[in-house]
Amino acid sequence: MWSRIVALFTIKTKFEAFLVIYGLGLGAVERGMHYLQAYPGIPGKILFAACPIAVFMAGARILDSLERDYRD
Repeated sequence: MWSRIVALFTIKTKFEAFLVIYGLGLGAVERGMHYLQAYPGIPGKILFAACPIAVFMAGARILDSLERDYRD
């Protein structure tokens, strides 16, 4: 029973990985827009830039883990 539930949350293909990364990117930009409103000027721009950078790092990790599974 638990294995069927776990299978729903497992990323198996690159298409699924790109969908997850796209969702993370949308959320990061939305959070960055809130940072721009809350912290006008340079601090808001720095916080905005940090959000997509975190998505780039997470996306690279997701894609790397998929490729590593295919090599075995």
